Amino acid sequence: MSTLFLRTLREDPADADVDSAKLLQRAGYIRKAAPGIWTWLPLGLRVLNKIEGIVREEMDGIGAQEVHFPALLPREPYEATHRWEEYGDNIFRLKDRHQADYLLAPTHEEMFTLLVKDMYSSYKDLPVVLYQIQTKYRDEFRPRAGLIRGREFVMKDAYSFNIDEEGLKKAYYDQRGAYERVFQRLDLKYVPVFAMSGPMGGSASEEFLAPMPIGEDTFALAPSGKAWNVEALTTPELPAVDFSNTPAAHKEATPDAKTIDKMIERANADHPRADGRSWEASDILKNVAITIKHPEDEDHDEPWREVVVVGVPGDRTVDMKRLEAQFAPAEIEESTEEDLKKHPELVLGYIGPMVLGPQAEKAGVENPCRYFVDAHVVKGSAWFTGADEHEVDYYDLVYGRDFEADGTVEAVEVRHGDMSPDGSGPLSFERGVEIGQVFQLGLKYSKALDLKVLDQNGKAVPVWMGCYGIGVSRVLACIAETHHDERGLAWPSVIAPAQVHVVATGKNAEAFEAAENLVSELEAKGIEVIYDDRKKVSPGVKFKDAELIGVPLVAVAGRDTVNNGTIEVRDRDGENNVAVPVAEAAGVIAERVAALLK
Repeated sequence: MSTLFLRTLREDPADADVDSAKLLQRAGYIRKAAPGIWTWLPLGLRVLNKIEGIVREEMDGIGAQEVHFPALLPREPYEATHRWEEYGDNIFRLKDRHQADYLLAPTHEEMFTLLVKDMYSSYKDLPVVLYQIQTKYRDEFRPRAGLIRGREFVMKDAYSFNIDEEGLKKAYYDQRGAYERVFQRLDLKYVPVFAMSGPMGGSASEEFLAPMPIGEDTFALAPSGKAWNVEALTTPELPAVDFSNTPAAHKEATPDAKTIDKMIERANADHPRADGRSWEASDILKNVAITIKHPEDEDHDEPWREVVVVGVPGDRTVDMKRLEAQFAPAEIEESTEEDLKKHPELVLGYIGPMVLGPQAEKAGVENPCRYFVDAHVVKGSAWFTGADEHEVDYYDLVYGRDFEADGTVEAVEVRHGDMSPDGSGPLSFERGVEIGQVFQLGLKYSKALDLKVLDQNGKAVPVWMGCYGIGVSRVLACIAETHHDERGLAWPSVIAPAQVHVVATGKNAEAFEAAENLVSELEAKGIEVIYDDRKKVSPGVKFKDAELIGVPLVAVAGRDTVNNGTIEVRDRDGENNVAVPVAEAAGVIAERVAALLK
């Protein structure tokens, strides 16, 4: 440590917002270069390399082969898959001196696809699985949580190429199994969560989330043990309601009632229910105008905006992330005043379904908005909702009798107690950090980039693809987040920067000589050691640094070495302290290291 490129800090960095960011900087593993961009120091690089090594072992173990692409990529492949536009502001775009467009790669689907297209042409070449461990770039609007949400990060991405869907599914589950082994070896708790594919496209997708309070992702747990990303939750189909006794729909004056609370107040005062109970928010069909921001396509030369209306129960809040997942890869936002000017049939505060979607033609509306209802709006249900007239509402308007929708979407926030998609019982919720994701991409990229091979009959067919990612630097941060105490980091043995931290204390040369001999013996046994040989540093500072750095075993040569001929061996957490004769110390430590690495 007298020559190690390291400076520990006693105070937390002012802008560090989570424990892992505080401790990784204080212990000298990383330094901040810019928001969301980090410099790796020797200790941090050792841990990162060990995590990469475990990932490589598991990838190689299922037959994947490693390649390495550039991070600086041309525009054209991403334009062919429409992701140049779909990524929006989330990617770094730049021009070279010839004004050609490039990007810093956020992912490499296009490049993997084109590489296989370049080299393979027959079903006999398949299957093949390729992977890389590479730096990726995303222009995060608000980088946070140290390495967990950065603009530059290290990622393992793998891609499988198969002649048919059955082969894709096998590759998918091979990768899934490898991921579980990786996280188990790293002693990192994880939950596989059903997810949406989003801009990646494809069909089946699962995220691996590390449960922790600082997580940005909320996932739902069913009593069965299955879990879902909130965006991927589907509402179990609800039974239709018998509306045979529901009166005909009728309009009523509802002045000054543009909000849910005002609607309830006015309805209970002026139009009490026939069944005697009070009107509630759950009786109201709230119609929300949303604008879909579509990328350019075959019919549009540039990105374009479409206003749609979504009907949701009045006691529910619209979840924009869940709703956006329904319209991916397009983005959505609340409709602006300019958007709504193009649709004068929409009366703000009194928007109802009778001028929308399937009802629009009968109402004489040209260029109508599409109309969707949330999955909690069931056939036969009667609603109190806007009548598309100022200060007028409909009562007893029945879905399926009086109005229809263009489709059903998952639009509202999921609540504790909602039924799980598998029907096993009510949902509960936790937060987590995404550490990996697996996708069955299917044919999206092979069709977009014309990746075909000749099948057994000599016919050119598109290749079935899968995509599999692990956030390697994010995994490191998550381990730091879950493996520490108030004194510092506490790494799992398999990825610690060393297995043993040898500390020489005091001023007696005999203690330092014993420590140096112990270091030599341990290194001869193949054990990695950090040796604190600093002569003018107090024992207290050395012990604090050892706790902060977080190596699993600490061996101390000091006063007891001189007086009693022993070396103290203890775990990083201060437990299992033993005094071992100097001559036996290396053997005892080697046994403990072997036990930790099992």
